[in-house]
Amino acid sequence: MICRREPCAALAALILTLAGCAGEGDTGAPAPVSQRDPAVAILLGEADAVMAQGALAEAGSRLDAARVLAPDDPDLWVAIARLRFRGGEHFTALEAADRALELGPRHAPALLMRALMVRDAHGPVKALVWFEAALTDDPNNSDVWAEYAATLGDSGRNRAMLRAVRRLAEIAPDDARVFYLQAVLAARGDNPALARSLLQRSGLAESEVPAAMQLDAVLSLASGNYDSAAATLETLTARQPGNARARELLARALLLAGRDTDLIARFGAEAGLAEASPYLIMLVARAHERMGDRAGAAPLLARAYGGARRIPAVLADRPGLPPPTVSMRADASDGNWAGAQAQAQALQVRFAQSADVTSLAGDANFGAGNYRAALSAYTLAARVRRPWPMTRKIAYASQMAGDAAAGNALLAHHVAGEPLAISGLVELADVQAQRGDWARAAMLLDHAIRLGGGHDPALLSLRMEAARALNRPTDAQHFARLLAEVRPGNLVQHQR
Repeated sequence: MICRREPCAALAALILTLAGCAGEGDTGAPAPVSQRDPAVAILLGEADAVMAQGALAEAGSRLDAARVLAPDDPDLWVAIARLRFRGGEHFTALEAADRALELGPRHAPALLMRALMVRDAHGPVKALVWFEAALTDDPNNSDVWAEYAATLGDSGRNRAMLRAVRRLAEIAPDDARVFYLQAVLAARGDNPALARSLLQRSGLAESEVPAAMQLDAVLSLASGNYDSAAATLETLTARQPGNARARELLARALLLAGRDTDLIARFGAEAGLAEASPYLIMLVARAHERMGDRAGAAPLLARAYGGARRIPAVLADRPGLPPPTVSMRADASDGNWAGAQAQAQALQVRFAQSADVTSLAGDANFGAGNYRAALSAYTLAARVRRPWPMTRKIAYASQMAGDAAAGNALLAHHVAGEPLAISGLVELADVQAQRGDWARAAMLLDHAIRLGGGHDPALLSLRMEAARALNRPTDAQHFARLLAEVRPGNLVQHQR
């Protein structure tokens, strides 16, 4: 995520208060690592090489051979965890990672693996202590420094990220990640020219690394190269159809390039879905407005300005998603939730160790209104990863199951773990607003605006409401003006 400031101390204190200051996982001091058997080094190296080529079965054969020679080598179990994760066996990957840590509590690769897993499941803030433990064991490990630097940035600690990137540059001056991470920092510091130069030097965008491609598109948008940004984002969204941020950026690029027909063709149907964000809906409405189709724009505007994400949507269908789920999503689109549940159960039999399939089962139960079953599935899947859409679904399902307090606590934990995630900040602000705590709601929304969320009409509407509730008419007028600036009519006027 690109942002300009680190979270302020007051906001950090607020988030920690709302989250209850609870932590996840044991972060106590690890014990010394035992002597590793060097005889398996060749087999582990070969396994890594063929795994990188996608030959997972061949990699498994190498690891089986290594396990015969050194069953208690923590490097072996780290490799097994990586292989199982790549193969979609997420839960057994967790077991392998636990085994690696049991055998080498102070072993940097095992600690790095745990750090990455904690980051996926609990957010970047919770993962920092694990990266730091790995660096204590191996202070010159470039992989740990690169991931640590990125995680510091995602935690809103840009100065600490800069120090980590400098240390990475000392250890591995030619590592492409040095230049990429420097490019991220330059973009956050409002220096797009330097960011572009560093990104090109990294070569990662040309290699189609997704995060680098997205940064490339953001920089192209900032420099007015809208068609270039759209081309990059078309490639990225084809590879990652579930990347909502990339889809919104693509819609914005098409609008700024004046390609209204392309925008409506690409996103018109998606804007009609319950899961569409107010921002995406507004962009499509703007395209209709600029083409003179006010009738097409009107219902979209009503949804965008009213807040389009009150009820989380599940199993939405769109091109490019994995074939095994297409039929299930078609049933969901037709309202056949019993059929979707049956297909989810069949997939769980085939892929019992997959967190993704478990999450799909949660979605099928959620759509059918079986919220307790959905919560059970989501809780299991969240052991592996808990992205924002899942957090939101858990919070809503908790409310529908009669435990709104648990859902709200989870929202606060999510924001505490991912303080740069705009969607979470807005959702938590809405919870505080419903409680009548407008001061906290305003603080959360102001932070979201600083992070770049000021284009969201639902956010601006809520912030204007907060200003009125706090009896701050000047602030209310300010946010009313900002809200007016994103209306399609103003855009039409500006384009003339």
